Amino acid sequence: MTAIVDCNSFYCSCERLFRPDLLNKPVVVLSNNDGCIISRTDEAKQAGIGMAGPYFQARGLLEKNGVAVFSSNYHLYGDMSWRVMETLRMLMGGGKTGRDKVEVYSVDEAFLDLDGIVPGEAESFARHIRETVEQWTGISVSVGVAPTRTLAKIANHAAKKNKQSTGCVQVLLSDDSRRKALQQTRVDGIWGVGRSYAERLINWGITSAWELSNMPPEWARKNLGGVVGVRLIRELRGEPSIAIEEELTDKKMIATTRMFGRPVTDLCDLQEAVATYTSRAAEKLRRQQSAARIVSVFIVPRDMDHREDFSHGASIHNRTILETATSLTHQLIKPAICLVGQMFQEGTTYKKAGVMLSGLEPDQSIQGNLFGQASAHSDRFLMAAIDNVNFGIREDTVKYASSGMKRNWKMRQELRSPRASTRWHEMRKVS
Repeated sequence: MTAIVDCNSFYCSCERLFRPDLLNKPVVVLSNNDGCIISRTDEAKQAGIGMAGPYFQARGLLEKNGVAVFSSNYHLYGDMSWRVMETLRMLMGGGKTGRDKVEVYSVDEAFLDLDGIVPGEAESFARHIRETVEQWTGISVSVGVAPTRTLAKIANHAAKKNKQSTGCVQVLLSDDSRRKALQQTRVDGIWGVGRSYAERLINWGITSAWELSNMPPEWARKNLGGVVGVRLIRELRGEPSIAIEEELTDKKMIATTRMFGRPVTDLCDLQEAVATYTSRAAEKLRRQQSAARIVSVFIVPRDMDHREDFSHGASIHNRTILETATSLTHQLIKPAICLVGQMFQEGTTYKKAGVMLSGLEPDQSIQGNLFGQASAHSDRFLMAAIDNVNFGIREDTVKYASSGMKRNWKMRQELRSPRASTRWHEMRKVS
């Protein structure tokens, strides 16, 4: 058996955690630069607040319905996500056993391996998980249990959709319960079925997950992407085809990208932003004890039609290959800034930039340069000291001058709540 635990309106739940006055009241959270609505509570949905719509268009409706609006607070969300996942690991046995049985799928979702649970006890165990996570972390979750991951996603969707009747827990272990759930699920609501495939299936007269599950594997191999389509059919039939994967600890590529808080037209501002993003990526690089050989930078011009600011936009990118892989911030900032200078066009307005580090290899295995200066050890001590200071105090207390001082281009977060779980001076005060 497989279960998926999904946090309910996760970003909004995190905001409510330190604002009990917002319980049972409509809440929404905005994307970077307070652009679009990316998370809504059930009360906000009932008020007619749409998902992914621009904030400025919905502002009138939000004010009319007394909706609490927050900027994205990723420090808070990341910390609460870690607490939820650690709770799940403890419930699944703790230690290595807990890690092996929990696959973190996203910031608010995780798959659990329930092979050691008796089928008759699956529902009670799922409710125990839901109650414990909410009691220990304050975050409400929905749990779906089924023989396969695809069916577990369908069960979880049903649990979230019908919270009153299901109690946020849905188990699909019998053939009858599986059939009813599949009949009520449209093909465009199946995990792994994209928009183009959903449209194609509907044109073929296949509108429900139940109808899709009854198609022969040979048909799926021909019309649904080969082996991937066959696995999907088997999963819908209750035949496990996708196993729990080990957690990826070392990334193959590290990137830091951000939208600017205001349009950027000056080369100096653009270089400051890229230097800051490079510093952040270098910290991540050192955290997994890796070094990068390739530095890539991209910048995104702002379209003359301001409505296009909500789309990704065409980017300008370039990269350089270093002679020796490195994790030292100053050795990564220099080529990144040079790349910006090569791509920058006078008179162009930019809305976004990003830095990607690739060609990663273990930091300890880098071959030294016989003809270079023997300063690598002192540089590493310097990086460790800077990382320790910034991790303890936060807010980039120690930074390179190339990252700028005022940083007027920083991401706009005018409605951000306090980072109550990660900043001493922003802790919630109780009187």
